[in-house]
Amino acid sequence: MDRKGVAIMHKEEKKMENILTLSHISKTFGNHQVLSDLNFSVPEHTIFGFIGQNGAGKTTTMKMILGLLKPDEGEIFVCKEKVEYGQNRTNKYIGYLPDVPEFYGFMTSKEYLTLCGQITGMAKEQYKERILELLELVGLTDNKKQIQGFSRGMKQRLGIAQALLNRPKLLICDEPTSALDPLGRKEILDILSSIKKETTVIFSTHILSDVERICDKIACLHDGKIALQNTMQEMHFLYKDTEIEIEFDQLEDMELFQKSYPNGIQTGRLQLHYKKYTKEDMKAMLLFLGKNNITIQKIERLEPTLEELFMEVVKK
Repeated sequence: MDRKGVAIMHKEEKKMENILTLSHISKTFGNHQVLSDLNFSVPEHTIFGFIGQNGAGKTTTMKMILGLLKPDEGEIFVCKEKVEYGQNRTNKYIGYLPDVPEFYGFMTSKEYLTLCGQITGMAKEQYKERILELLELVGLTDNKKQIQGFSRGMKQRLGIAQALLNRPKLLICDEPTSALDPLGRKEILDILSSIKKETTVIFSTHILSDVERICDKIACLHDGKIALQNTMQEMHFLYKDTEIEIEFDQLEDMELFQKSYPNGIQTGRLQLHYKKYTKEDMKAMLLFLGKNNITIQKIERLEPTLEELFMEVVKK
């Protein structure tokens, strides 16, 4: 994507309503400043990856969005309504999935969701239909077991169903895949990917590969501030220096190539690795290979991963 493409993307994003806005948020506990002038917004129908080290302030931020903590400075808006500490008016727009959701273990999925529908004042016809939709969404339609017999992944899926019961505009997920096996993680990620047409998702996690897989936009929280914030598409454009790996057929061809491109690191008998090269560099390499009739096994651009960018940010 070129700069024109990024500009168009920004223009389209501006047309979208922001479901959540944090403006100049600061929070201190004792002598420790957890958040300092925090600013970000989350457009509707996106999956927003909220990442950071332990203690970076992610949970504190989410508690303030829910009105459970009062910011020292700044304002938070959900669906353009200001969040007020100690009040739950804006929580009508929010569904929340904690990292370890709790249930009444003696109930089945359907019984538990029915109780939630009754407690929140939904009409019987409304919650009965909605429960059937959600059980199908999370793959628990035919499960009649009591919740106490559920696996961790099944509980997380039921937690998503419960959080979506009232059709929230914003779903906040706090480390939803942290203790799941690969299959359980895939199930949760697939569900979150499928619901962004219905709701906006904040996805807080330490598993950066999960963020790369499903998130449209990310914010990296470090030392109480947003250290990195972009769409995933922008990330690949702005950090366009990549690494290039070439595997040759013949040793003499590799040696010839090295004479023109001496900065490569030999990582195998017939393999060279080049750091901080652009698309244009790769085009020049391909022209050189063709002009000199050099046969290769492969040539590959290795774009920086989110984990590499994250490590670069936290080391600064």
